[in-house]
Amino acid sequence: MAGGVVPEPIHVAAGVLRGGDGRVLVQCRPKHLDHGGLWEFPGGKIEPGESVAAALVRELAEELGIRIQPGALRIRVPWTYNHRRVVLHVLDVAEWSGQPHGREGQSLDWLTAEEMGGRAWPAANWPIIRSLQLPDRYLITPAEPTDEAAWLDRVDAALALGVRLVQLRRPDLDPAAWVRLGRALRARCDAHGARLLANAPAEQARAVGADGVHWSSRALAAGPERPHWARWVGASCHDAGELERAAACGADFAVLSPVQWTASHPEQTGMGWACFAEWVAGARLPVYALGGVGPADIARARSCGGQGVAAIRGLLADHAGAGV
Repeated sequence: MAGGVVPEPIHVAAGVLRGGDGRVLVQCRPKHLDHGGLWEFPGGKIEPGESVAAALVRELAEELGIRIQPGALRIRVPWTYNHRRVVLHVLDVAEWSGQPHGREGQSLDWLTAEEMGGRAWPAANWPIIRSLQLPDRYLITPAEPTDEAAWLDRVDAALALGVRLVQLRRPDLDPAAWVRLGRALRARCDAHGARLLANAPAEQARAVGADGVHWSSRALAAGPERPHWARWVGASCHDAGELERAAACGADFAVLSPVQWTASHPEQTGMGWACFAEWVAGARLPVYALGGVGPADIARARSCGGQGVAAIRGLLADHAGAGV
């Protein structure tokens, strides 16, 4: 960068196009291009004055020979490759017609989100893959009721309503009681096909068979090392700097709070959706909105570039639609 001038980022539109079986269309970059031989989501550079949606319509017609109707924003990914900066604007494709084929000589394939982990991708594509693998709701467990059976039933009701990602957060319990409860919760999550993360030291998380850990903001500030066994790592963040630290430490996603005022933390003023959108726009990983949100706010969070919502009471069956 001559004279220390930071170049303007290259803005790219990319699309998540699903087949009838739910698999997503991906393409392999030709060998003569940058990142040749790596897989990517179809799309291309946004021209000056062109909207993201218009660019995606044009690019997929040129690359794949199909006509699409762009859908909602899935994720926005800023990334730096050496001295080149890019911003990927990723949209779900709502509808499409035609038979996709590699009009520029590229190979195509249809993959599930889990199958994507076995391919080689440019680094900026990994947050997109994570967003496809993650649900739009993230339940943080409550502290009540104190009765273990009743507590498990309360969480199980949320799982029955479709929650598929759970954070075990019970700082009030001693380690032995925490492990006992965690193992029981693991069984409930398994019955519903849900992932379980533990907001606890890595050795406790592993003892209950968790899929990974969730770092508190305090743990994140200490510069944690990602456990080698963890399939998933989340992080609690409260500003743009913490979001960057979470990505640098190897977290797969983050929760950003508080978005709105909550009864559980009445002394805190929510950042608001505009601030949430601004900080998420600079994040290099999927981000859930936390604080005063529930299922009714998922579309709002997604429109701001977020993954969805994280909540305690807001995702429990007996507080449907309530905020945390």
